[in-house]
Amino acid sequence: MALLTPLLAFLYHLPRVYKWLLKPYYVASVFLSVIFLLVRKTPGICEHLSTTREDGNSCDFDWREVEILMFLSAIVMMKNRRAITVEQHVGNIFLFSKVANVILFFRLDIRMGLLYLTLCIVFLMTCKPPLYMGPEYIKYFSDKTIDVSEHSPLSLCVSRYKVSTSPLTKQLPSLVLFQGGKEVMRRPQIDKKGRAVSWSFTEENIIREFSLNELYQKSKKLSKNREEKQETQFPTVPEEGATETGEEGAETESKKDK
Repeated sequence: MALLTPLLAFLYHLPRVYKWLLKPYYVASVFLSVIFLLVRKTPGICEHLSTTREDGNSCDFDWREVEILMFLSAIVMMKNRRAITVEQHVGNIFLFSKVANVILFFRLDIRMGLLYLTLCIVFLMTCKPPLYMGPEYIKYFSDKTIDVSEHSPLSLCVSRYKVSTSPLTKQLPSLVLFQGGKEVMRRPQIDKKGRAVSWSFTEENIIREFSLNELYQKSKKLSKNREEKQETQFPTVPEEGATETGEEGAETESKKDK
């Protein structure tokens, strides 16, 4: 079931994936990322390439090229651990694949390396990543919509909780957890230089780091205990009208029984 769910989700969104990948930016990026593999494995071209293999087979990878490709896969896996969106995953793959291709082509032939580097520069100058044209759920603020003066409530709140608004510190946004009026936890954390340690603001990370599930269960127990104490201290007293109607109903029922 763990394998079927992502597979069915991929097949369901496959038409959208095709529309997304068939844009010129991604087509050119895929070509530049795999061009060394095509050159090394294409018959009629690979026979004219140099190689350091002992058997002299120029249509297969030598040991140094295998090491570079393995190092590329390790770097991509490490970088994609912090990626959130699909665009970030694909962007990391394209970026480090192009860097590996530059190294491989310069190692193979300096002329091919210069040609590939020129193609990458032309690609960066002419092709831009496609912009997101879907719905936005972002509210943009400016000096007209929010008060950012020195004595505004926002500035006083930021200075009170020691949150720097400088873009160099990267402390915005910041999440602070208070218990009993005292600060217990803060994300992102601040290092000795006053800069924020990189931290992804995802729902799973916030729930896990701040232990929100445990805090929710504790608050539920406290609210139940308070309600029980209030019931024991102040028992519910029936209203006068309700007691009179109850007594009248009991008298009529007794007369009927008689």
